[in-house]
Amino acid sequence: MADHAHSSDPAVQTQLDRLAGLSPGRDILGLERIAELCTRLGNPQLQLPRTFHVAGTNGKGSTCAYLRAILEAQGRKVHSYTSPHLVRFNERIRLAGTLIDDALLAALLEEVLDEATDLHASFFEVTTAAAFLAFARIPADDCIIEVGLGGRLDATNIIPPPAVAGIASLGIDHEAFLLASEAGTPDDPATRIAWEKAGIIKPDTPVATFAYPSLVQGTIAAKVASVGATLFPEGDGWTVEADGNGFRWTSKLGSVDRILRSRMAGAHQMRNAGLAIAMLRLAPGPQPSDDAIARGVAEAFWPGRMQRLDSGPLTDLLPDNTEIWLDGAHNVDAGLALARQFAGEARRIHLITGMLANKDPAAIVAPLADRLASLTAVPVPGHEHHGAEAFGAGAKAAMSVAEALRGLDVDPASDIVLIAGSLYLAGEVLSANRQFPD
Repeated sequence: MADHAHSSDPAVQTQLDRLAGLSPGRDILGLERIAELCTRLGNPQLQLPRTFHVAGTNGKGSTCAYLRAILEAQGRKVHSYTSPHLVRFNERIRLAGTLIDDALLAALLEEVLDEATDLHASFFEVTTAAAFLAFARIPADDCIIEVGLGGRLDATNIIPPPAVAGIASLGIDHEAFLLASEAGTPDDPATRIAWEKAGIIKPDTPVATFAYPSLVQGTIAAKVASVGATLFPEGDGWTVEADGNGFRWTSKLGSVDRILRSRMAGAHQMRNAGLAIAMLRLAPGPQPSDDAIARGVAEAFWPGRMQRLDSGPLTDLLPDNTEIWLDGAHNVDAGLALARQFAGEARRIHLITGMLANKDPAAIVAPLADRLASLTAVPVPGHEHHGAEAFGAGAKAAMSVAEALRGLDVDPASDIVLIAGSLYLAGEVLSANRQFPD
């Protein structure tokens, strides 16, 4: 799976083109190349401020968004490294609260690429090293790092033990990479995924997690015990409970004394926020106040995840007051979350979907099947993707999301439009609708 990045800034694009030429063009797991690259750069990963490391199949980006929003509500300066970007490469690196500017990004990429020429480093390894350089050089109070793929052999796992590790929702994804046979790995796919994600757990590190099925939970607990870490799981350690249009967070380490409300849609976002709060409660150093937690949860936003689109060039193609939702869901876990989100909704769903060729269309379609008024398949520009035939006999094809929208017969009173299937597609939609993540 290759990352694709383009920039309107010529200096940044020069380095991105150079990176595309040097990179092997796919993800290659392993820490050897990133370790050597960081050594050549002076080991910036050893010079980071207080660090939060987050893994998971789904929800890790939202968890990072909640972490950052809460910390910033407390008045702290926060670096963050997340992936993928949706519209601009700069979205991956946030420095003391602000997206990295083009001039610094171009300079950092050039510096890293000058050292990586003979290493055959991947796109993600180079960008991770660039983020570490920026984080080491620019002062901040905290640093949030999202795992890219897996955990154990992900490039971000070169960091020393963080202040806290977090593991969000676990499911089957990236099978070609994470389910490859290797001596010592579990046979059960779900357990093997958990084993890979648990690879971020380091000695003497507190770890906050969701509650998982027993085999998965046991795999994570075994890793915690083997390295002398501390486990703080949902259920035994902390809980979230819906309360009206918000939720309450309670734990063995103390509870938040108010109802919390999030602007991000979906019951799963309460748990993502809960995981972020759990990580903050575990962290050594300053603790956020209940006021900061409440403000951060209310202000946090993560684009392309159950996002209702604003008025723009795409949404204006449909009748006024039509609800159009965008989600990057592309695996079973995310498809089930979509189904739960719309479970209490009487209106029909017009699904527009574009999915990469290595993803299972049933993951998104099956959970929503009894609600679908129509299904239109679109390309994912720049990527190998499924055609309409992969989505069943009733699926139509369109050459773009705009064409798909024009082909819908929508009644705003009885219908909803959902665009889902890929974060790459989500980025194309946000760009076309002039809603740029900031």
